Amino acid sequence: MRDIVDRRPNLVFSVLAGYFLLCIMLRLAASPSLEIDEAEQAFLSQFLQLGYGPQPPFYNWLQYGLAQLIGTSLATMTILKNGLLFLCCLFYGLAAQLVLKDRRLSAIAMLGVLSLPPVFLLAQRDLSHTVAALFAVSLFLYGFLRTLTRPSLFSYFLAGAAVGIGVISKYNFVLVPIAAIVAVLPEPELRKRIFDWRILAAIGVAGVVALPHGLWVLQNLDAASSGTLNEMKERAAEGRLMQALHGVFALASAIIGGSLVTLLVFGLVFRGKIRTIWQAESQWTRIIGRMIAICLLGVLLVVLGVAATHVREKWLVLFLVLLPLYLCLKIEAAAIDPAPGFRRFVPLVACIVLGALVIVSARAVVRPWFGDYSKLNIPYAAFVEAVVEAEGRPPALVLTNDRQVAGNIRTRLADATVVIPHLSDVPLANAAKRPLLVVWRDEANPSPLLPANLKEALQSSGVPGSAATPRRLEVPYVYASGPDRYGFNYIWVGE
Repeated sequence: MRDIVDRRPNLVFSVLAGYFLLCIMLRLAASPSLEIDEAEQAFLSQFLQLGYGPQPPFYNWLQYGLAQLIGTSLATMTILKNGLLFLCCLFYGLAAQLVLKDRRLSAIAMLGVLSLPPVFLLAQRDLSHTVAALFAVSLFLYGFLRTLTRPSLFSYFLAGAAVGIGVISKYNFVLVPIAAIVAVLPEPELRKRIFDWRILAAIGVAGVVALPHGLWVLQNLDAASSGTLNEMKERAAEGRLMQALHGVFALASAIIGGSLVTLLVFGLVFRGKIRTIWQAESQWTRIIGRMIAICLLGVLLVVLGVAATHVREKWLVLFLVLLPLYLCLKIEAAAIDPAPGFRRFVPLVACIVLGALVIVSARAVVRPWFGDYSKLNIPYAAFVEAVVEAEGRPPALVLTNDRQVAGNIRTRLADATVVIPHLSDVPLANAAKRPLLVVWRDEANPSPLLPANLKEALQSSGVPGSAATPRRLEVPYVYASGPDRYGFNYIWVGE
C-alpha cells in the first residue's frame, strides 16, 4: 500500500473523483424530484442578484452561471454540489501535504473529511451553502498554510480570495481566518507572516470579492441576519439563564454529533496508541488545535450573545473539518508509522461513506413500500407532462406560492419563467406572458381554492375571473406503492 501511494500520489484524488461521480449518478437515478435546498436553488437560479435573503449568494451565483451554460436541471445542481465537495477534498489534501511529511498521512487527512457526518450524509441528502463554505475553508487552509510555509504574493492573494469567497458563502466562515491569525501569533517563527506587507494584498482581494454583497447586506441587514438568528432561538420564552444552559448543551451536542464518527474512526484505526498521540505535540498541532478551539469559542460567544438554544451540526462543520488534519499532525508528531493505520483507514471510511450513500439514494424507492412518501416521491414531472400534453404546449409563465413547487417545475420547464408573487427578493416579472400556468398545493385541504396571493397576482396581470377556473389533477407518486396519488391544483390561462 505504501508503494502504491509513493509511486502514485495522485491515486487518492482519482478515487475521490470516482466517489463523487458515483454520488452524481446515484442522485440522478434516485428521483427526478428535488429536495428543499435543490428546489430553492433551481428557482433562484433564474435570477442574478447581490443578495437572496438570509444566505450569502456565492452558491447561488455559481448555480446561476452553471444554469446559463447548460440549463437548469437536477444534473446541474448535483454536478455543482459534488464538484465543490471534490474541490474541498482536493485543496484539503494539498494543504495537508504542506505540513505533513508522509503522503499516507496527508491521504488519511483528506479522506478523513469524508468521515464527517455533514459531508458523507447531510451533503448527499440536501445541502448547498454549507458545501460552498466547506470549499472556501479548504481553499483558505491551503492558501494560509502555503503562506506560512512558502510565502509569496500569490499565496497571500490566494488566501485573501478564499476569505472573500468564504464570507459570501456562509457568514460564520469569518471565524476561520480570525482564528488562523490568532493561532499563529504565539509562534515567533511564523508570526512575521501575519505582519508581512503582502497581507494588505490579501485583505484587498478579500474586500473586492466580498464588497458587492457587503453593500447589499448594509442595506438589507434584517433580511441577511433574521433567518439564522430566529432558527437558533427555539426557546425564546425561557429566562436568560435557562437559555444559556440550553445553548451550551445544544452546542456541546452538536460538537459531539459532528465529530464523533471521525474520532471513532481514528480511534479504531490507531487503537493502542491513543495516549501517545494525545501527548504528542508540534508547531502545527498547536496552530491547528488553536484554530479549532478559537472557532468553537467564537460560536459559544455567539450562542450566549444572542441567547441561542439551537445549534445544528452543519453550522459547525466549517470548524470541525480541521479535525482530521489536526489528528494526522498529532500522529506524525508521535512518530507513529502510519502504514498499518492507512491500510485500515481506507476500507473503514469507504464502508461508511458508501453505506450512507446507498441509504440516502435508496430512500426514495424503499420508503413507499411502507406507505411513507418524501419530497423525492412527489410527482412534479408527471404533473407537468400531463398538463403540457392536455394543453398541447408548455406555459411561458408559471405562478406558484411555494418554492418547492417553483424549483421542481423550473427543472421541467426550462424555457418558462417561474415566479412567486410578493416574494421580497424576487420580483413578479413578465406578468403578461401567456400561456400562464398557476400551480399551488394544499395537502391539508385538497379542495382547489385559489390562495389569496395568487388571486391578487392574477388580477394584477389582467386575468379575468371567468378565466381563472381552478382544476385539480392527481397523479401517482414516484415509486408509488399501490394506488396512492398526489394532487395538484392549477389554473391554465391561454392567449
